[in-house]
Amino acid sequence: MNTSGIVIGLSSFIIIGIFHPIVIKCEYYFSAKAWPVFLVLGIISCAISLMIEDDTLSGIAGVLGFCLLWSIHELKKQEERVAKGWFPRNPERDNT
Repeated sequence: MNTSGIVIGLSSFIIIGIFHPIVIKCEYYFSAKAWPVFLVLGIISCAISLMIEDDTLSGIAGVLGFCLLWSIHELKKQEERVAKGWFPRNPERDNT
């Protein structure tokens, strides 16, 4: 029985679920200007996925890489949500 698809699917679900609050907290504390961190980590994760020989682990690393890259977009969207008042603005951070 091949369980790779189920493992990758479950891992994707968990990774996406973890990144939702990470993006919210990152925008709250650091603003959307933190996007280069997500870019570098996303590129590294994607590159690592190309080097891993195990298909399941390679798939999980690829999913992680693309979630990190997608988080750049979500950081910008989160900034818009904060501006609309849907999420709290950090009063201790310069919001200009």
